[in-house]
Amino acid sequence: MTWLGLVAIVIGLYLAFKVAGVVLKLALWLLIVVAAYWWLAPMFGWPPLEEVIHVLGP
Repeated sequence: MTWLGLVAIVIGLYLAFKVAGVVLKLALWLLIVVAAYWWLAPMFGWPPLEEVIHVLGP
């Protein structure tokens, strides 16, 4: 394998780790938002999460 191939592999691995980090951060934010809504909905009189998912679902 040439040095160009090694550089391409290193850059590919770097980008893969960056993409994985972004995906994990988005999943964490989604979990936090859903948990906050689930906890705050009864206090503010908002519809339960099941109704929201049913309306927004396919």
